[in-house]
Amino acid sequence: MKIKIIYLLAIVLTSCNQEEFLTIAPETSPSSANFFTNEDDFQQAVNGAYAPLRSIVNDRAWLLGEMRSDNTYFARNPLFGSTEQQEDIADFAIPSANGVTSNTHVLNQYRLDYLIISRTNQILLPIDEVEFSSEELKNNIKGQALFLRAYAYFELVRYFGSVPLHLTPVSNREEAALPLASNEEIYIQIIEDAKAAAQMLPPKSQQEPGRATSGAAKTLLANVFIVQKEWAQAESLLLEVVNSNEYTLMPDYNNAFSTSTANKNNMESVFEVQFIEDAGAGLSGSFLNSFIPRDISAEELGSITGTSNPQPLSGEGNNIPTPDIIAAYEEGDERKDASIDYITLGESPWKNGEYPYIKKYAKHHSIHGSHGMNWPIYRYSEVLLFLAEAQAEQGKEATIYLNMVRNRAGLDDYGAGGNILDGIYHERRVELAFENKRWFDLVRTGKAIQTMTAFGNSVFANPLDYYYPEGSEPRAHAFNTITELYPLPADEAALSPYF
Repeated sequence: MKIKIIYLLAIVLTSCNQEEFLTIAPETSPSSANFFTNEDDFQQAVNGAYAPLRSIVNDRAWLLGEMRSDNTYFARNPLFGSTEQQEDIADFAIPSANGVTSNTHVLNQYRLDYLIISRTNQILLPIDEVEFSSEELKNNIKGQALFLRAYAYFELVRYFGSVPLHLTPVSNREEAALPLASNEEIYIQIIEDAKAAAQMLPPKSQQEPGRATSGAAKTLLANVFIVQKEWAQAESLLLEVVNSNEYTLMPDYNNAFSTSTANKNNMESVFEVQFIEDAGAGLSGSFLNSFIPRDISAEELGSITGTSNPQPLSGEGNNIPTPDIIAAYEEGDERKDASIDYITLGESPWKNGEYPYIKKYAKHHSIHGSHGMNWPIYRYSEVLLFLAEAQAEQGKEATIYLNMVRNRAGLDDYGAGGNILDGIYHERRVELAFENKRWFDLVRTGKAIQTMTAFGNSVFANPLDYYYPEGSEPRAHAFNTITELYPLPADEAALSPYF
């Protein structure tokens, strides 16, 4: 029997002795106007719509999300020089004028989300006019496209606030330049798309691994309602996910995350971005190497990656756990050792060279710089914490779901007398550490500016504690302008009269 698993540029059809990669037809040949004639065309197109997610989580999301927060920071290496574009994000020092910036990472995030939107619009416009072998298959493909478009706009609105709202394919230069839609307009569309996706998509047990499901769409929609403080609507959706019996916590937190070759889309996974360890197919990840402190020798790197051909890495380390997140774990919290480890670098310019690094993704793999660990977007533990928060905000008993997460981590039930919401926020921080959630949580709870101002003060007061070598210190303009939204990309502004 063949088990079909989606990988983001192709579907890998795995049988006993073969793998076949189905390629994506180029967008220019044939043209989108005549390409969509049967269900196979739409199947290829929706596979391609997933593809930008790989670049987003591999290269961008941890920069604009986690490293923007007090969970991670960069490790300064004055012998190397400056990786200014990345440091600017972490230091709230992105140069901007008239609401736009030249920062490359901001530009690429913006373009990748709109690439998803462009590809899903190409699917959604003609799909109702094409006959399928079954209505279930048509709904499945349409639901996936709607989920992906909703997710892309959810990223954009949280990063930038107002952005153009494209809902149909762009056929010429004039159509590409739209006015900025309001926050309200964008959220209305996200909700409409996610609601429709939740109705059209099958549950996880009936869907090909790796594809969006009804549970993923409901979780996304609940996330939107939580941002909007629509607690009752969020609670209703999350209870549906819990009562579906499609998900459960992995008994061991270590096993909530995939290895390079196994444990993918496990029973705790609600939605994750797919990677495969393969140097030639363009489907592998490299984010682990980005998270490694430097300069690191081949032998030192090999002790983390287990690769047969490790190579030394120089430069600056990124996404290095801060003293703040390390101190946030309670005594006995098993997630600390599962999430953070330490490596001593012989050539480090900092202290004695003993750096923390993100361990939860540090799974052994075969090839240097090419691994197959999937990236979690939504896990069942977050569903439970979302549900606890939605209930607590309504004055309901919320500890049952909070304690399910705590108990899995080896901790006792949440103590009586504390502020339950503070307990939930704390639990989100340590449970979801390094999954690109912290920055968005700080923003939606109104704590971003206060928290990051205090963090910046700590960095200036104790640079040695934040991976600055002796004699080095933060740039004078670091943490001077702490804002909740990113400026829009200047390269896109050059193409539009609206921003």
